[in-house]
Amino acid sequence: MIEMDTPVLKAIRERRSIRKFTGDAVSREDILTILEAGRWAPSGLNNQPWRFLVIPAGDPRQEKLAECTKYAHVVRQSAALICITLDKERMYSEMKDHQGAGACIQNMLLAVHDLGLGAVWLGQIINDQDAALEAAGIPDTQELQAVLAIGQPAQDGTSTRLELADLMLEEF
Repeated sequence: MIEMDTPVLKAIRERRSIRKFTGDAVSREDILTILEAGRWAPSGLNNQPWRFLVIPAGDPRQEKLAECTKYAHVVRQSAALICITLDKERMYSEMKDHQGAGACIQNMLLAVHDLGLGAVWLGQIINDQDAALEAAGIPDTQELQAVLAIGQPAQDGTSTRLELADLMLEEF
């Protein structure tokens, strides 16, 4: 196996999706750190088209968003939700902007892991874009990319990966 013992490579390897939370709060400072990590993601032409909406536990929009996904139990348990959108007026290339949003979300997930918190990337919720935007109170000038459910982890995540050789289109 390739050595992955630097802090960044270790975080990439150890980060897991967490779908169960303790119910304990996540500090405002931690949320701001997560948002800052997302802000520093790369984007085409440095256009930074992403926008964020934080919905804390107990906000009525949390329940409305829960009704928009088959992962309602995860949404309801979270200490905070972060909705990541793309500002349609800032977008210049649909594919590049979606790739940038993915990089933004991954940065945020790595920050969550580094802070000792847990999170899961809820992508299924965007299948009904109109309902999710309305539930969160987000204007239709935005395109919802994902919702991150964040909290104090109540489980250890697990994961497996295909062998690198199985992912290669050809040897090099």
